[in-house]
Amino acid sequence: MSVAAASPARASVPHAGAPATGAAAAARRIDSVCDRGSFHPIRTAVLSRRARRREAGDGVLAGSCAIGGRPAFVYAQDPAFLGGSLGAAQAETIVRILAAARQSGVPAVGLIHSGGARMDEGAAALEGYGRIFTEHVRSSGWIPQLSVIYGTSAGGGCYSPALNDLVIMCRKASMFLTGPKVVEEVLGERLGKEELGGPGVHATNGVAPLVAADDADAARLVRSVLSFLPQNSSEPPPLSQPAPAPEASPAALVPSSSRRVYDVAAVVAAIADRGSVLELGDRWARNLWVGLARLAGRPVGIVANQPRHRAGVLDSATAEKGAWFIGLCDDYGLPLVVLEDTPGFMPGSAEESRGVIRHGAKLVRAFARAGVPRITVVLRKGFGGAFITMNSRALGADLVLAWPGAEIGIMAATQAVGIQHARDLAAAADPDGLRARLADAYRGEHTTAAVAAADGIVDEVVAPDATRERLIAALAALGGARRAR
Repeated sequence: MSVAAASPARASVPHAGAPATGAAAAARRIDSVCDRGSFHPIRTAVLSRRARRREAGDGVLAGSCAIGGRPAFVYAQDPAFLGGSLGAAQAETIVRILAAARQSGVPAVGLIHSGGARMDEGAAALEGYGRIFTEHVRSSGWIPQLSVIYGTSAGGGCYSPALNDLVIMCRKASMFLTGPKVVEEVLGERLGKEELGGPGVHATNGVAPLVAADDADAARLVRSVLSFLPQNSSEPPPLSQPAPAPEASPAALVPSSSRRVYDVAAVVAAIADRGSVLELGDRWARNLWVGLARLAGRPVGIVANQPRHRAGVLDSATAEKGAWFIGLCDDYGLPLVVLEDTPGFMPGSAEESRGVIRHGAKLVRAFARAGVPRITVVLRKGFGGAFITMNSRALGADLVLAWPGAEIGIMAATQAVGIQHARDLAAAADPDGLRARLADAYRGEHTTAAVAAADGIVDEVVAPDATRERLIAALAALGGARRAR
């Protein structure tokens, strides 16, 4: 399909008539995602090959559309035709749609419900998946690619969405490389589809950062995600009319004591435009909060330690989650705002065995490589390697701010004096009192926000309730400039 000379609204896809017979579910899902009356299908008359049943369209409905008033390409598999399985003709249609999206520089959305490669077509079906994978990789980082999983997604049908920027799963959907029957035969495990690969599994392991309640909610999430992203990586993210400022005060949400927990999601909501926040991966590596939001109408990505879970410590899972999200924002030009409150990296043999060194390095690399504007706000504490990792000046942050009560250093004062003054504490008549006095002195000399600012490690100490205004001003000054890697 040649799209070089196509208009953005149509992208050269002709109107090919009514959807293929039997594609009611696919048509309904496309209607829910696309703007009303904007869908124009292609290849509705192409016939299946070598299947025991032959049907026009070969089990997929595909074409161009508009989503939120902007052009896109979409395809939906028909679960009523051979279980939505992929045959050669269906694969060619999907490849054509993905290639058209790439050539036109507009998003591609896959609505997935497939049992995997069609058994009747053997290696030809496998070859079709290979070509689909290649198109996903060619488009990666150039155009937004989203997949919605409605029912079963098996075998090759899992890798296709996994190669996208984001996967949305409906609550009754399932994804697995190998189905329950084969798992039972090979391993003796008896599992249902949901136990093996339902949203409860993939929302916690990062495969599906978003879970939809139903088809309508899935369509809403597709529209919401795309509203933050540009059509392609050469364009700036779309600006919106600024929403009202939040009503909550950030200062009232964060306890001064570092031992008390709080929900950083409330702080995000108190800084971002009202009603603009979309959290991603809320069940995955929950000690790191990531999501999309707007500041004065400008889309941003937010990365925040979550003290509500494991005190906001960094570990292997959070490093993987953070690196994925930073890469997504960097690909599509979304500035990054980091809200830091972490005691450090999780110590111990379990994390060392999981490869926390290797995973932590991924997070360091992701921040250091990101060419989008990057701003960090230290809310309460940032210690050790975790302070460096969470978008420090040393990693190239454009601006590092800190709240007045924040602590920044190699480690917390009580831990530091426990090491430095171990003999004195062991011999003291009142070791707890001595530790407290030594910690206060150490804190005042080494870990306060004022000391960090005096050393140039922090650019400015700001009042919590001034954070939103400082972020908005900084992002306006930094603009959409992207640095070369």
